[in-house]
Amino acid sequence: MLTMDSDPAVAQRAKSCLLTQSLESLQAALARPDADLKLFEYCADEMSGRPEVADRMAANAACPAEFVTRVSADLTSVGIQALLDNLDRLSSYPALGIALAYSEAATPEQKELLAEIETNAALEEKVIEEAVAAAQPAAEPEVKKRQSLLQRMATMNIVQRIQLAVKGGREERMLLIRDPNKIVQRGVLQSPRLTDLEIENFAAMTNVSQEVLRIISKNRNFMKSYVVIKNLTKNPKSPLDVSLHLLPHLTPADLKQLAANKNVPETLRSTALKLQRQRNSARPPS
Repeated sequence: MLTMDSDPAVAQRAKSCLLTQSLESLQAALARPDADLKLFEYCADEMSGRPEVADRMAANAACPAEFVTRVSADLTSVGIQALLDNLDRLSSYPALGIALAYSEAATPEQKELLAEIETNAALEEKVIEEAVAAAQPAAEPEVKKRQSLLQRMATMNIVQRIQLAVKGGREERMLLIRDPNKIVQRGVLQSPRLTDLEIENFAAMTNVSQEVLRIISKNRNFMKSYVVIKNLTKNPKSPLDVSLHLLPHLTPADLKQLAANKNVPETLRSTALKLQRQRNSARPPS
């Protein structure tokens, strides 16, 4: 705070003192949830060229996105991932997403997600319309509600839809989970309002992208539910590596049903049958 004092002598003395502090101490201060905003502002203006500082600022949700944007060129893939894991914060300051889209430190997967901020709006509207058309038939009032929601979404840019995905209601999430942009899909799965029932439904849906199903399978909290595990293995849209990994977690009854399910890949069926036989042979004789 004193580096920004109105007295030049005080400000200069404070800056000189800060320069004597170890990088470890500064990182620890930046990680505090109650860190003063002036600390973030100072680091944004005076600590350029230090990836460790930039990453700590990105990882701390208390740091305003405006200040992270100033050090975005110094972020490593670790810092970028921290921002992608908090899309509400990332989308609250569009300039940050644009700056990250040109980052050389981003991994190929991160670059793909960040590039989707500039996806063609016409394509987005078309896919949203298809999502509504693919929804199960509902009562007339529900249809009108969905049409109104579709009209509202058609006027939104991707940043606004990310915000809606994170903060919106169940109807919004049900549509946006099928958005053409993967980063919007991730926003839905990061929503604090997301319920266990919704995750179970998403895991069973065949009209979502494989990326959605893969993200669900990697989330420890989501995978605490046996229903989610079962739905993922039964879903013919699930990536095969995901389904095969989950097979050992199925109950004997569900494993038997999967082995007879002709809608899933043959490799999954045969592996389920093999595992079922192994379990049966391992049983002690009655």
